[in-house]
Order: sequence, then C-alpha cells, then structure tokens
Amino acid sequence: MSTENREVRVRFAPSPTGPLHIGGVRTALYNYLFARQNGGKMILRIEDTDSQRFVPGAEDYINEALAWLGIGIDEGVREGGPYGPYKQSERRDIYREHVKMLLDNGRAYIAFDTPAELEAKRAEIPNFQYDASTRGSLRNSLAMTPEEVQALLDSGAQYVVRFKIEPGRDVVVNDLLRGAVTIKSDILDDKVLYKSADDLPTYHLANIVDDHLMKVSHVIRGEEWLPSAPLHVLLYEAFGWADTAPEFVHLPLLLKPDGKGKLSKRDGDRLGFPVFPLEWHDPKSGETSRGYRESGYLPEAVVNFLALLGWNPGDDTEVMSVDELISKFSFAHCSRSGAKFAFDKAKWFNHTYLQAMDDKALAELFKPVLEAHGVKAADFADEYIASAVGLVKSRINFVGDLWDNARFFFVAPTEYDPKAVKKRWSEQMPATMLELVDLLEKTSDFGSAALEPEVMAWIESNGYHMGNVMNAFRLAVVGECKGPHMFDITDLIGRDETVKRIRTAVERIVPAE
Repeated sequence: MSTENREVRVRFAPSPTGPLHIGGVRTALYNYLFARQNGGKMILRIEDTDSQRFVPGAEDYINEALAWLGIGIDEGVREGGPYGPYKQSERRDIYREHVKMLLDNGRAYIAFDTPAELEAKRAEIPNFQYDASTRGSLRNSLAMTPEEVQALLDSGAQYVVRFKIEPGRDVVVNDLLRGAVTIKSDILDDKVLYKSADDLPTYHLANIVDDHLMKVSHVIRGEEWLPSAPLHVLLYEAFGWADTAPEFVHLPLLLKPDGKGKLSKRDGDRLGFPVFPLEWHDPKSGETSRGYRESGYLPEAVVNFLALLGWNPGDDTEVMSVDELISKFSFAHCSRSGAKFAFDKAKWFNHTYLQAMDDKALAELFKPVLEAHGVKAADFADEYIASAVGLVKSRINFVGDLWDNARFFFVAPTEYDPKAVKKRWSEQMPATMLELVDLLEKTSDFGSAALEPEVMAWIESNGYHMGNVMNAFRLAVVGECKGPHMFDITDLIGRDETVKRIRTAVERIVPAE
C-alpha cells in the first residue's frame, strides 16, 4: 500500500442527503490542508447512490459551503477533471463493469433473499450475519445451480451482489494515525455491493472503484468509517489493486460539548450554536437551521477553529492563517481520541479575527446590518463608517454585534437609559449641560485631543462632579452610559451633531427626583 513517489490526491466524498455537518467540514479541511501541503489535488466527489435519501439542494449547499470556507476544489462536478464523472449516479456503467469483474473471478455472488426471508433467518439464528457459515443455506448463486440462478434472472427477480468473505484471515488496515489495525475476517459479513432494484452500487463498491480510478493516494475520513476499512482492503485485493491502494487516515470524532457521544444538531439547538456552515432550509419539513455564515462568523475564524479540533501545530500557537495551517499540518500531531466541540472557543476565534480585520473591510460587512436596521449606508461616507467600526470593534464577537455598539454613530438617541437618568440626570444637570453646549460651540478645536483637556478644565474650575457630568454628557449623546472614549465619539459625529443631541436631551429627559 505504499504511496511513495505518487502524486498526493485526496477526496472529500459527501452524500447529498442534507446539509453538510461541521464534522464533515473538518474532514474536508484536513483533506485540503494535507493536499496543499504536499502539492497535491483535492477532489470533490458526490456520492449519490442512495436514491431514497437524496435531498434537493444539498449538492449546491455542499459546493457553496466549501467555497465560503475557502476549501479549494481541483476536480469535481463543477470543476471537471480527467477522471470524471464526479457524481456517482453518472457512473453506473463503470460500476456494472466492476461488479461483473468480481462475479467472474469468484470474489462475489448473486443473492435473491427477500427481506422477509432474511428477517426469518435473524429470528432463527442468534446474531445472524450473512457469511461463510450461513450462505450455504440461503438463496444465492453459491447454493443454487446455474440453471436456477439464470431462471430467476430471466424472470426479472430482484437480487443483490454480495462480496464473498473468506474466513480465517487476518486483515491488516494500515492507518497513518492509528498504525496497523488487524481484524479477523471471520467477524466480517458478506456485504452487499450492488442492488438490482435501483441499478446502483452500495457505498462499499462505489467508494473503492472511484478511489482507484480517480487515483486517490490517501483516504482521509471520519473514525466512523474505520469498521468498513477491512472490507475495503479485501476489495482492493480482489480487484488486483493492492499495490496501488491508498493510505488510510481515520480522524477522531467531534464530541458533544458536554456529556458523551458524537456532536449532533440537537446539541447545537440545545446549547445555542450552529452545527452547519451555512443556514439550511429543509425542503421537506420547512425547518430552518442556523449556519456559521449567517450567525456572523468569518470563514477564516471557522477554519482556524476547526483545524484545532483534533490537531495541534506542536506548540501553543492558536491563531493561524490558512497558509500557516498548510505549512504546519501533520497527522503526527493529530489526536486519536475524540475532540470536544468547545463552541465558546469559536466565538473567541471570531473575536480575534474581527480585531485583526482592516476597519474598511469590516465596515463593508457592517453596511448590510445598517440597512437591515433602516439606516442607509450611502448616507454616510465610507471613512465615517470605518472610523465608527474601529472605535467599537474591540467589544464585539460578531459583525451583528456592531449595531448595538455603534448605532448611536448613525441614529441619534430618542430614548434614554432609565437607570442612568435616575443616577446621573439631577435637577441641576440640564443647566450644566447647557453650559457645556456653550463651551462646545465656542471652542476652536473640536478634535478629541484638544477638546478633552478643555472640558476637563471647565468641570474642575466650576467644582462639578466629574463622574456625574461626564456620564450625563455621554447619556445625552449616546442614550446610555456606555461606549468608547467620549471625546472620540464627539470627534467623529462632529460639533453640530453633538450640540444638537445635548439640546434634545435637555428637552426630553425628565430629571430624577
């Protein structure tokens, strides 16, 4: 199974049965990082052989999610490539040919057992499985004459093709993360490889045939697929492909943030975080599920967060660009045990990336938020929006948080925090604020650096209480006693707007008794 001197070719092969789970995103990401680090190719293959579970829109969702996250695809349904088609439902002829190869070389057989007959066997035999010990008593081509088999085929009877597992063998799965895993073939059943009912292969056959024909060098997938790996090793051998079989890597599961078990959508609903990269609208139930994109996460923050769920760079570094992740990625630093999904850490990463973002770029993300709140972004200069964002971004985890923290830059307050009014707006405060207005209108330099010492000197010379006056000033301009440095606010909104807001507050606020 050596892959030395072979081009690194990995594949992400989701089924279009619903939205892409965040665990699947991590699998795609690890494939991508490994491929890019080794100068290889990333393949996106759509495994849509389960026609009963197909969900409209799921394939488009997968492509859009990967594109949003920056997980580049080199070959796929949309990108094309030399080994297509890249959608399994379009590869039926290929699978039929390989089913015939296994039947012709005696490594597979036809079985006509009905669901009712199999259920009867399960009731008759404890822990029943279809294998060397039971196949002789069932309706299949190994237990029937060629004439009986042909008669059933001619009659149009439905059948499946099963892989013939020989007992008494040690099957070795070489895993780059887990080492050599040995499984006794006796515990394996004769898996179904093909169903005549829908003329499509099962996952096991299609997966192996496609990986071989698409020259996949490494199969990097979730731990849940580890039990199927011995069968896949035997299938490579049955086809005569053992020398070119890919290396396996079975990644640890993403676990619930609390308790035990695999991360599920219910955990996200229960604890209030998304488990899908993008918002998903279920076409059957009409239910809408939250997505990281729509919840205000930056794609680079999500990628950084996911990369560290089951892997580390070998040191304490946490914040890494995609290029840094690519250069440092190694299965040697992957964990074999599951990784708890610490969703609060995702918020931390998003906060960190927002702080590092250029104010102008962040302002562009904020504009749709302004519009959603009835503020026309075009009414404000780009520089103004960027400056406002820059003053408050240290307080936010998401772009949507900017509205609560920066709205006063765009909309003058019409209501005032009752608690602040009670504490800071005494009967004497309106007169004091009008004195402040007089000062503000006369000062020559309204910039923050010049205005602050002038106001401070005025407060001190009049013997006013610094905290009461400054908080009343803030209450009048902002509507509540919070926000960035007061004189940075007035510097940005300007003299006229500052004075106007103070006068409005004097007219509207009823002093506390």
